Amino acid sequence: MSNSSSITHFLLLAFTDTWQLQLLHFWLFLAIYLAALLGNSLIITTIACDQHLHTPMYFFLLNLSLIDLGAISTTVPKSMVIFLWDTRDISYAGCASQVFFFTIFLSGEFYLLTIMSYDRYAAICRPLHYETLLGSRVCVHLAAAAWACGVLNPVLHTAGTFSLPLCQGSAVDQFFCEIPQILKLSCSTSYLREVWLLAFSTFSFVGGFVFIVVSYVQIFRAVLRIPSQQGRHKAFATCLPHLAVVSLFISTGIFAYMKPHSISSPSLDLVVAVLYSVVPPAVNPLIYSLRNQELKVALSKLITRCLQKQ
Repeated sequence: MSNSSSITHFLLLAFTDTWQLQLLHFWLFLAIYLAALLGNSLIITTIACDQHLHTPMYFFLLNLSLIDLGAISTTVPKSMVIFLWDTRDISYAGCASQVFFFTIFLSGEFYLLTIMSYDRYAAICRPLHYETLLGSRVCVHLAAAAWACGVLNPVLHTAGTFSLPLCQGSAVDQFFCEIPQILKLSCSTSYLREVWLLAFSTFSFVGGFVFIVVSYVQIFRAVLRIPSQQGRHKAFATCLPHLAVVSLFISTGIFAYMKPHSISSPSLDLVVAVLYSVVPPAVNPLIYSLRNQELKVALSKLITRCLQKQ
């Protein structure tokens, strides 16, 4: 038995004890990480360099790519070190930092996706008032609010989690430090304080989820009233990528944090963690670029200019 004052490091979960499989996991995570870096960096660069993409929708997409880069960079590099060097250690401060920054990006992404649903609602349901509802100043304020709310939750949760006495060892049943796994190491009833914080955050997330659902109900009703098939197709093309990203992010996140304890297992927790922490940052650029003709054209022009300079 140990307490939190004597813990100087944690042990993260290794996927397997076989060196060959660890090496395979390293190359797989490296490929996903490089894909996420390349895809999100291209989106950020394309939007920043193309004046035609300086609109609210692409401004929020740029922020989403920044958040995705931060989220995957918080978890994957350390896990690749585990696979390659077979060292599971992470310092106490490193674990707390990982919880803090990952929660920032996790919360920030949710709030930003909520704002992006409002942007699609305003563009399709209230097009005549779109520029008034989402002017440049309003967009900056909304993005800043998403980042600010994303910082507030981690401050509370990280302080609450790591102030608990930990006496169930130092082995974390996950490939990165996350709050539910740290709470399992607590032997004090004061962990209920952090549970209440999680419940409060869940309540705010449910509010955002309801807002997204209501927004898309209104969007689909408006789209179905569009007389031309081309107009309906164009409207769906701008909404479906965001809806796909929201569905992937929320479904895996809710399952990871709210699944019944009776169906919890290390292997299931591991798979779900990969789905909500590693996969979205890598596939989000692909989802948006495949369905967005403007972004594909702008990216093609950017690549052409770069090749001509060489």
